[in-house]
Order: sequence, then C-alpha cells, then structure tokens
Amino acid sequence: MSREYPIVSVTGSSGAGTTTVRRAFERMFARESIHPAVIDGDAFHRYTREDLRRIFKEEPERKSELSHFAVEANLLDRLEDLFQEYGERGTGTFRHYIHAEDKRMLEAGYQVGTFTEWQPIPEGTDLLFYEGLHGGLVTSEFDVARHVDLLVGVAPTMNLEWIQKINRDTNMRGHSHEAVVDTILGRMQDYVRYVIPQFSRTHINFQRVPTVDTSNPFELQDIPSDGESFVVIRFRDRHGADFPYLLSMIRDSFMTRPHTLVVPGSMMPLAIELIITPRVEALLSRRRFR
Repeated sequence: MSREYPIVSVTGSSGAGTTTVRRAFERMFARESIHPAVIDGDAFHRYTREDLRRIFKEEPERKSELSHFAVEANLLDRLEDLFQEYGERGTGTFRHYIHAEDKRMLEAGYQVGTFTEWQPIPEGTDLLFYEGLHGGLVTSEFDVARHVDLLVGVAPTMNLEWIQKINRDTNMRGHSHEAVVDTILGRMQDYVRYVIPQFSRTHINFQRVPTVDTSNPFELQDIPSDGESFVVIRFRDRHGADFPYLLSMIRDSFMTRPHTLVVPGSMMPLAIELIITPRVEALLSRRRFR
C-alpha cells in the first residue's frame, strides 16, 4: 500500500456493473479536481481476439485454460509491476484494449480485440484508478491486492450478473446469445478460482440484488431496473463508515448487519459517492508532497 501514490482498484467480473462504479468515481474526480491515471484491466489480456481464434483453431484443447479470467491468459506480472512502480514512484506503463463500443478508437483505425501501444503514465497524476478483473488477485505467484490502498468489489447476484453480461455482449458487442452463454459456462472454473476470492479481500463490496424473478438467467429478458433491485453494501471494517450519516442521506436505506448497509437500486450512484469521497480524500491527505 502507498501513501505518496495511492492505488484505487474496482474489481468485478465481465458484465458485473463495474462501469456504474467507475462513473461514480469519475464524477467524484471531476468535482474534487483529482487527476487519476485510469487503467483498464482488459489491457492486460495476453492475446488479441485474433490470437485467441488462431490458438483455439490450432489447439482446441486450450480453450478451457484461456478464458479472460485465467492467470495464463493475462499479463499479471506486468499488472503487478505497474501497481508496484506507481505506488513507489507514480510512474509506469499502460495500454488500451479496444472494445466494440470504443467508437473514438475505432475511428482512429484500431480494430476490435486489439491493443494500443504501451505508453508511459502521464506525469502529475494524483492516484492510479484501476477497473478490471484482477485488481484484488492473490495467487501463489502474484499478489496484486497488496499494492492497493482502496479495493472495491462489484458483485451482483450471479444470475443478475449473467443477465447483464448477455444483454451487453449481444446488444453492444454483436455476439450471439449462444456464444455468450458458452463463454459464461467456459469461464466458470476460472471465475470460481480467481474472481470470487477477491471479494473477501475488498474494503467495500457493492452487490445488486434484483426483486424480480431471475431464476433462468439464460432466457432472453430485460435487465432488472434500478427500481426493481436493492444494493447490499458490505464494509470490511464496520468502524470505517459513518452509518448514521449514510442512513440519513440515503432515502429508504437500512442496515442488516453491523457492517452491511442496504440501499434502493436507484440510490446506488449516490451511495457510492457518499462512501468513496471521504476515503479517497483521506488517502490523498496523507501524501507528503502535494
């Protein structure tokens, strides 16, 4: 963990809803005039989409070991090196992975499923902000989590997570329903091995819980709306949150355990900002050189 160069990590599965949390951080950064180095976890995939097609064609038996969740399919040594270097000196290198919705990058000539060149993090950033699959990963070989000052997990109920992924990948990324379901099933072992354990290391977890029937997530259906869900927010340290303040500020919120706050789904953006703003301010206030 770092004082001079803090690292904030939002970790969650593909389709979990980490984008909602990232946008709340972006609003907070803009409001507080904080200048982050923004790192996309997908940029640390080892292979381009075309590389994977070729590998699976030539070596179909490897398909089960190269899901995006798997250690073998990612440059986790470079990710951990980046976190360590940034925490020590505020420097490092990063790149971007091109998604179908990255219109600006596509207009610049990049292809979906490829990467930009590696480039240095700009000088003068206040903190590093990571969003991706492995921000709290710990294995026998890697310990990414030890470098993180604030680790936030986004883990909706599993059926809701799958519904969200199916909707995103079919509507925004052009994949067939069958292909997305196959991807979910093919990643299950790596999901259990590498993603789920991270949520026991997070400082805060946000878990959206639907109040409508999602018993068959593989059936084509709309994503439950904010009004059809609650968000369960779990704090590792129950003394690290001002629960009376949060309860007074967030309408219809309530507590279920000493470290757990529940808010209506529509209140999730407000809850995120109320919770993360003082924590980020505290991280930055401990820097000696500002």
